[in-house]
Amino acid sequence: MRTLLNIIWLVLCGFWMALGYLAAGVICCILIVTIPFGLASFRIARYALWPFGRTVVDRRDAGAPSFLGNVVWFLFAGLWLAIGHVFTGIALCVTIIGIPLGVANFKMIPVSLMPLGKEIVELP
Repeated sequence: MRTLLNIIWLVLCGFWMALGYLAAGVICCILIVTIPFGLASFRIARYALWPFGRTVVDRRDAGAPSFLGNVVWFLFAGLWLAIGHVFTGIALCVTIIGIPLGVANFKMIPVSLMPLGKEIVELP
């Protein structure tokens, strides 16, 4: 079931959402100071391509620097990516088949707003 949902996800919205994260990651890596943001964006882009069967957990070693980095991320990229998730989630929820995909899109909003200090892990 996960594979089927992931394939439908990839076709309907995963590819485009991953492109948004890749664009943010490239821009962040071009500006040398923001490379950690770029790496986090690339990590989320992989998650946005194939989200079913994975989950986001907090890292235990993340501290105040992650929080401060998340504030900067929120202002420059996170808000816009979260808005993309909201609009895509609403569009997917219009159809019955798209409801699980829309819910998955809404679940990605917290990690798009604050990606630092998070880790994406495979579910058993």
